[in-house]
Amino acid sequence: MDSAYQPFEPARRPGGQPDGKPRWRVLVHRQYAQHYNEMIDRVGLASAQQLWDYLASEPDKPPRLGGARPLKGTAGKPRSPGWSRVIHYDLSSKARVNFDFHPDFAIGSDGDGHPVVFILTVSYSSH
Repeated sequence: MDSAYQPFEPARRPGGQPDGKPRWRVLVHRQYAQHYNEMIDRVGLASAQQLWDYLASEPDKPPRLGGARPLKGTAGKPRSPGWSRVIHYDLSSKARVNFDFHPDFAIGSDGDGHPVVFILTVSYSSH
């Protein structure tokens, strides 16, 4: 049975549409959607776009700029088979994003699969 509860919503690219079609769908958890929307004011347009462009193109590879690493322990475990470990991305000295991804995510057994990135948390406090 599929749930009607949809905790994730589309995470639009800060500053406008990308030049090309993104390879991965980027979604943000509803609880952090407002934090995501504040990203330009907190870290600047260029950094916010850099994050989105990375997530929409190659979250399964290390970023060219910035730091990203899997979380350790149970916090970083994949949610189920096919999912990545939870990745901790340092956007700036005071901004971090945790995300995971699935290369062929489908809702229900009848859904068609798509590469999806889920932004799980957005934090603007220091470590």
